[in-house]
Amino acid sequence: MQPEKHRGTAAAQARDGLREAILRGEYLPGERLVEAQLIERFAASRFNVRAALQDLAGEGLVQMERNRGAHVRKVSIDEAVEITEVRMVVEGLIAARAAERVTDDQAGELDEIGRLMRAAVAEGEYRAYSDLNQRLHALVRAIAGHGTADRIVETLRGQLVRHQFMLSLLPGRPQTSLPQHERVIAAIRDRDAKAAENAMREHIASVIEALRSIDYLGGPA
Repeated sequence: MQPEKHRGTAAAQARDGLREAILRGEYLPGERLVEAQLIERFAASRFNVRAALQDLAGEGLVQMERNRGAHVRKVSIDEAVEITEVRMVVEGLIAARAAERVTDDQAGELDEIGRLMRAAVAEGEYRAYSDLNQRLHALVRAIAGHGTADRIVETLRGQLVRHQFMLSLLPGRPQTSLPQHERVIAAIRDRDAKAAENAMREHIASVIEALRSIDYLGGPA
């Protein structure tokens, strides 16, 4: 029998591996998560796979149904808007905290990401822009160093992966969000906490508008 500590570690590894696979889009919303396949993929026991699925259900990534097993949870546009409204408040807090704590070196990193984002939009490299967007938000969270807020945002972000992909395909979206990101960067670099919070909230409010436009256009529910 495995020691308790080792079982916990194995369950965490299975959970983290499955979470990353879902976030990368390897499992689609509504897709069934077959225990036998997960056991083989993650070299984990049935006990650890079930523990991983329970953990991810708690994060809102997986839905468990009696007699039907587990599947990747679908998130409607209405729920995506509600989740993003919460994210707007939390990421505003994070941006303000980052403005209070940013170092000169970190400000330089932010400026460099901003420069790369401008170049990506100018060259029509929208996949690169999307990756830089993720990098920018991650750096702002790292600068803020607010562990609780960071965990909340990561959980919320995981539930919105499919909608974030749809947003990246909206015509003109990078051109709309670029100046918003530049205002966030400038406010944090200037160590203006209130301006940073407002800039981030305005940016996330724009995301909410874009989500509603997907719904209007008949995007995925």
